[in-house]
Amino acid sequence: MNTKIVKTEDGNEDEVIREAGEILKSGGLVAFPTETVYGLGGDALKEDAARKIYSAKGRPSDNPLIVHIADIGALDELASEIPECAYKLAEAFWPGPLTMIFKKKDIVPYGTTGGLDTVAIRMPSHHVAHRLIKDSGVYIAAPSANLSGRPSPTRAEHVIEDMDGRIDMIIDGGAIEIGIESTIVDVTCEVPMILRPGYVTADMIKEVLGDVCFDETVLAHSMVKGKPKAPGMKYRHYAPKAELTIFEGENEKVVSKINELAVKYEYDGLKVGILSSNENEHKYAHGEVVVVGSRENEHEVAAHLFDVLRHFDHIDVDVILSEGFSEDSFGQAVMNRLIKAAGHHIEIVE
Repeated sequence: MNTKIVKTEDGNEDEVIREAGEILKSGGLVAFPTETVYGLGGDALKEDAARKIYSAKGRPSDNPLIVHIADIGALDELASEIPECAYKLAEAFWPGPLTMIFKKKDIVPYGTTGGLDTVAIRMPSHHVAHRLIKDSGVYIAAPSANLSGRPSPTRAEHVIEDMDGRIDMIIDGGAIEIGIESTIVDVTCEVPMILRPGYVTADMIKEVLGDVCFDETVLAHSMVKGKPKAPGMKYRHYAPKAELTIFEGENEKVVSKINELAVKYEYDGLKVGILSSNENEHKYAHGEVVVVGSRENEHEVAAHLFDVLRHFDHIDVDVILSEGFSEDSFGQAVMNRLIKAAGHHIEIVE
């Protein structure tokens, strides 16, 4: 398959959106920018489009897809029950990086929902994504536009690396603003439940609803054993090619431990990557040190995390040693992705 790669910065956005919409309506696949990461889109109401998405990504078919909409009226067509809390969350955070899980209507095929009777829905705020949905008239099922298990794409170059030759079109909208996927909240529960942390934090949701809880796998940093209720809950995600270990504890002890291991691994002939904060960059004397951002700015860390993980692949490191980061507020989402990328390999330094 020849993948068409187009940019939206040359005054051609109307034509790009029109052509991409025709591809979607004909059952094809288009990668496009959102405010979180690049998405791999197909018609959410066509079973065959869902199969194409799973095939292009190499994604297990029981891993649900998120349906992207452009106006709140779409909920009436896609969801069989819309609780009051959902309207409150939509008013506060849509368009934006929040996904809600509803009981689905029959119009939504099981291929899109991973075999579940629920459907995940969000309204993106990125203008290209919003226009593509609205102008095409297609509800777009879209996971991240990467091969399954790989770090999510935050630049068009990442999408091209994974999807060129696998899909019909890639829309290059430049670098992504947020850098990690949306928060997912299950509103079918008596108390809305966070299934995946993201930019919209628990505290932000509590301000709107007064109460919210977490799925136990989020707090335990574990993976679901049966069918996942939402993307990112069951399978290995966001992983670089090299084995990644996270070190947590007092900062100076963490730095000392990483330096110690870097020397050992280099002596053994391994190429070492170190995922560092701005504050500690100058403290490492060995390895390929790559800075992800400041410990004081979790939004900066989030925006760079997946790009840094892919960079380690490009420079062919054999092992990656990473600092841990605060799990306060938005930092919880950052650590959720980093821990999954590490396959839950965490070492506490005492």
